[in-house]
Amino acid sequence: MGTALPATVRLEQQLGYAFRDRRLLAEALRHPSAAALHPGTPSNQRLEFLGDAILQLIISEALFHADPDAREGVLSRRRSALTKGTFLVTVANELGIDQALELSPAEEQTGGRERASSLEDAFEALIGALYLDGGIDAARAAVLRCYGPLERRLDGPEQGDNPKGRLQELVQPAHGNSALRYEVIHTKGQPHDRHFDVHLHLLDRLIGTGSGRSKKEAEENAAREALRQWKTSAPN
Repeated sequence: MGTALPATVRLEQQLGYAFRDRRLLAEALRHPSAAALHPGTPSNQRLEFLGDAILQLIISEALFHADPDAREGVLSRRRSALTKGTFLVTVANELGIDQALELSPAEEQTGGRERASSLEDAFEALIGALYLDGGIDAARAAVLRCYGPLERRLDGPEQGDNPKGRLQELVQPAHGNSALRYEVIHTKGQPHDRHFDVHLHLLDRLIGTGSGRSKKEAEENAAREALRQWKTSAPN
């Protein structure tokens, strides 16, 4: 059996980038608790500050080019979804940052590797380190490699998304605020265990159906179905 690769090497493979200055990589992964054990050794906090700004730029640029018709408010909400803490934790875990973190023994023992704030900070610090080591092109390539298709990420359950709101954003410019209509067509079950079926209409056209244990859940599922079809056959 071969020797397992170090966590930092596996991380670089996931990023598709090998650091020239490995001190930057080490700093990006150094939790403040580890830095405190060695006075004068920097933690990842300064790199996190830089990486946050670089990440915002890269995702803003990608969203701007991906949908030339999207308005500022829509783009801002999409960027927020793709750069907020819960999403960054998901990406950090996919990359294996949790295994590469440098923590103090005390932080390790209290679950520091799974702590959302530590993972979010380290991911942003990693983007800052990438930028310093390879420039904006290297940082952009690594970020977009990690994210994959942004449309898929925006549709993912990890976003805790608002499908009704996103559908309204698509419909409103052409049809106004009152064009969508959700209609409960069937209700069954006992009062404590209801089940709802909903039809979603755009003006007089059926564009989605959904079911759920509440009206809200059924309406959201109908909106998700409409969103899935929107890109290939947007209603007129």
